[in-house]
Amino acid sequence: MKHFHYIFTGSGLAALMTVYKMVQSGKYNDKSILLLDENSKKTNDRTWCFWEKENSIWNSIVSKKWNYALFANEDFYRNLELHPYQYCKIQGLDFYNFVFELLSKQKNITFLNEKVTDINELENHVYVATENNSFTCDQVFNSVYNKAAATTQTKFPVLQQHFIGWTIKSTEAVFNPEQATFMDFSVEQKGNTRFMYVLPVSKNEALIEYTLFSAELLKQEEYETEIENYIQRLGIQNFEITEKEQGSIPMTCYPFWKKNTKKVLNIGTAGGWTKASTGYTFKNADKKSSQLVRFLQQENDLRKFHRQNKFWFYDLLLLDILHRENELGSRIFSSLFKNGNPALIFKFLDEETTFSEDIQVILKCPKIIFIKALFRSGRYL
Repeated sequence: MKHFHYIFTGSGLAALMTVYKMVQSGKYNDKSILLLDENSKKTNDRTWCFWEKENSIWNSIVSKKWNYALFANEDFYRNLELHPYQYCKIQGLDFYNFVFELLSKQKNITFLNEKVTDINELENHVYVATENNSFTCDQVFNSVYNKAAATTQTKFPVLQQHFIGWTIKSTEAVFNPEQATFMDFSVEQKGNTRFMYVLPVSKNEALIEYTLFSAELLKQEEYETEIENYIQRLGIQNFEITEKEQGSIPMTCYPFWKKNTKKVLNIGTAGGWTKASTGYTFKNADKKSSQLVRFLQQENDLRKFHRQNKFWFYDLLLLDILHRENELGSRIFSSLFKNGNPALIFKFLDEETTFSEDIQVILKCPKIIFIKALFRSGRYL
């Protein structure tokens, strides 16, 4: 039975970012690393977006950047100047190819296209089994999401950011390629938090997503009917669909980190790395993976990695509200973006604000509903 220093069970965003940075650091050349995933990572299965001030190590695979974004509801729309930020888009396949180009050159890294069936922590090592093989290792980094762990408990609210998106090419030149539509709440809410999200790459081509923050998913035709209606509202009569994507991202403050052990660390969505209040994943995974690479150079006990912060509590208040009254999403986000400073809001969502800056953002929100949530928060602590 082959032994590795590190095994990554699941090779999604968090795992690939972490291993990529381990290689870049030059500190792990003597460590054997195994990545296990039933998905071969050879398809363009998702789109990641994030905002940044300066170019990151991922800049070469950013396919589009926007300096402006639109926020709208049924009563108003606002063009947001994002400076000093830019809103950036990365295609999944571009990311996978970029990372594996480096990893494939490393003699100490192995990738196997196999499904993990068992992780068993023993006294001196961890046993990992797939459908075809078994291995041992010193430490496991698991990104296989255990949906039941979050959805079967009743203490913490669990919503989903769920969506279907069409990339279309239209005959009519209706899009502004310099402006992304961040949230358009002008669509009928139907008792939920529902909005359109548009990423134009030219005057005739854009990704249009119908997105909800809610507990229950819809039937596929409901998403697609809303997309078709929105396309007509934009004045488009003739178009072709070039790509489709869909997804469902958990939004919860459930403490996944309590499942971490000395030798097994949950990472990515499985470790609570997704931003609970927005469903954004890329930037959080980028930060957490860098922290993990540094941590492993100093610590062996993986239980010490997680550090809970004030932003977890802020996210919890929002999710508590949306869990109880899901239709309030439009009102809350509109209050933030109608008069708020976009750069400060993005800094807040990136969890980089000071407490005084937090207050500036929080005071834009509807006060009564958040005060009520604050009084309820004791049940989560």
